[in-house]
Amino acid sequence: MIYEGFFAWLYVLYLLFMCFVVFVMYGIDKRRAKKGQWRISEKALLTLGFIGGAAGGLIGMKLFRHKTRHWYFWAINIIALILQLAILVLAVASQLR
Repeated sequence: MIYEGFFAWLYVLYLLFMCFVVFVMYGIDKRRAKKGQWRISEKALLTLGFIGGAAGGLIGMKLFRHKTRHWYFWAINIIALILQLAILVLAVASQLR
């Protein structure tokens, strides 16, 4: 039998991993932008933020001052963060029953 909270913890680990990955990607993209090098696509940053790394994306935006003038980066990352937190709350709540 699988531990009842296994999937909730697995989701938390997934979110932490994705947040770290997206945060690092924002930092790399900012550095490349300053150096005039090949950049990470906006589509990649937004997609990875949406599928789990929204908190890392928002922190990366603020810390690196990167993509902060693009309203759609704020909107997508905030909406994704709300969805990711809602899924987390539902996963934890289902374990409390």
